[in-house]
Amino acid sequence: MYTALRLQRKLKAELRSGAVRITVVTPEPYMTYQPFLPEAAAGNISPRHVVVPLRRVLDKCHIVIGEADRIDHTKRTATVTTLASPEDGTGAIQLAYDELVIAPGSVSRTLPVPGLADYAIGFKTVEEAIGLRNHVIEQMDIASSTRDPAIRDAALTFVFVGGGYAGVEALAELEDMARYTARYYHNIRPEDLKWILVEASGRILPEVGEDMGRYAIRELRARNIDVRLETRLDSCENRVAVLSDGARFPTRTVVWTAGVKPAPILAASDLPLNERGRLTCTAELRVEGTEHAWAAGDAAAVPDVTSDQKGKECAPNAQHALRQAKVLAENVAAAVRGGEFKEYRHKYSGSVASLGLHKGVAQVYGRKLKGYPAWFMHRAYHLSRVPTFNRKARVLAEWTLAGLFKREIVSLGSLEHPRAEFEIAAGGGPPAKGPAPQEN
Repeated sequence: MYTALRLQRKLKAELRSGAVRITVVTPEPYMTYQPFLPEAAAGNISPRHVVVPLRRVLDKCHIVIGEADRIDHTKRTATVTTLASPEDGTGAIQLAYDELVIAPGSVSRTLPVPGLADYAIGFKTVEEAIGLRNHVIEQMDIASSTRDPAIRDAALTFVFVGGGYAGVEALAELEDMARYTARYYHNIRPEDLKWILVEASGRILPEVGEDMGRYAIRELRARNIDVRLETRLDSCENRVAVLSDGARFPTRTVVWTAGVKPAPILAASDLPLNERGRLTCTAELRVEGTEHAWAAGDAAAVPDVTSDQKGKECAPNAQHALRQAKVLAENVAAAVRGGEFKEYRHKYSGSVASLGLHKGVAQVYGRKLKGYPAWFMHRAYHLSRVPTFNRKARVLAEWTLAGLFKREIVSLGSLEHPRAEFEIAAGGGPPAKGPAPQEN
C-alpha cells in the first residue's frame, strides 16, 4: 500500500495520460496496521481505525481483490483468483505486467503440535484480534455462570505461546482489559484469572535488548502472569495445554504467536529465494538476478548496508518495511522514467513495546526507557506512522476519549456468526423455554 501510494504521487502525469497503470492485487480491500492490533483487542481503538480502505487511499490505482496463486516472471504474468472466480466459473485470471512489486508480508509459522489447528487462535489480523477480545470476555461469562469448578478454571486460564512483540503485547493488553472487566462480575476476582506466557528461548522481546527484556519479565510476573522461558507447547488436545516442562493446564484459550514465515506465494514463483524462503534482494530492493522484479517487507531479504557485519540482513519488521516502501517506489518510478536507482539505507534506531495501559519498555538510539515514558513513546511513534491524516485524527480522538471515560467491556461474539439467529428462526429451531411472550 505504501509503495502504491507513493507511486501514484510520483507518476501523476503518466497516470493521467494513460502511459502507466498501477494494479494492486490484495486478498482484503484494506491494509491492516498490525502494531495497533493489541490495542484493538483491548478495546482502546475501534477495529475500523486499525485498517485503511485501499479504494479510498489508492484512488489512482486499479484494485483487484483476490490472491495470486502463481507468478511466472519469465513470462511476466501473475495467475490471480478473484472473489468472482468461484461465482462466474471462469477460473483464475492472468495479469500481465511490466514491473512486479511483490510484498505479501508473512503468515503465522505453525508447528505440528497436536490440537493446535483445532483449538488455537492466531494474532495477525484484525478479525483475530477482535475475535480474541470477544472470546476472553465470553470465557469470563462462562466462568461466572457455571457451577462446575473445572469448567470455571479452564475458562479463566489463558495460554499465549511466543514471547515476541505480538505475544507479549497481546497478552499484556488483554490481561489489563480482563482485570478491569472483572470488577463488573460479582464472583470473579482479578486473581482468579490465570495468564501463562510460553517462550521457547531464554528471553522475551529480544528487539528491546536483554536488560529491558528482563525488566518486562519482572513487570509481567508482578502482575501474576506466569512467564515460562525455555519451554514449548507440546500439545493442546482436548482443551489441555501440555508444556515441555511437564506442566498441564486445562484451558479454553490458546493464542499462537510463535513466529512467522514467508507468504506461500513466494514458493509459487520462479523468483530466487534464500534458505529461509524469502526473496533474495539487492540494496536497491530489486530481486537479485532478475530485472523488473522488486520486493520489500517481510518477504524480502534485503542486505543491511549500514551494518559492519558481513551478510547481515534488515530485520523483517515495520520499521524497515515502511522505509523500504519509500525507496522502492522511487526506484520503480526511476525504472519507468529511466532514472538512477537508490540504495535502501537505514540504521536500526531501536524498538518500543507496550505492556498494557501506561506501561511499556523501549530502547531507542541506545537509550533505555520503561514504564510510562516508554508507553507514551510507543503510542507517539505508531501514531506518527499509521497512514493518512484521517486515521491519525480518529485514533488520537479515541485515545483522548478513553482517558476521559471508562473502558468498553462489551463482547460481540455473535458477529462471528451473524446469520445464526435468523437461521434458527427461518428453520423452525427449538422452541424457547419458559412461557410464550404475550402480545400487546
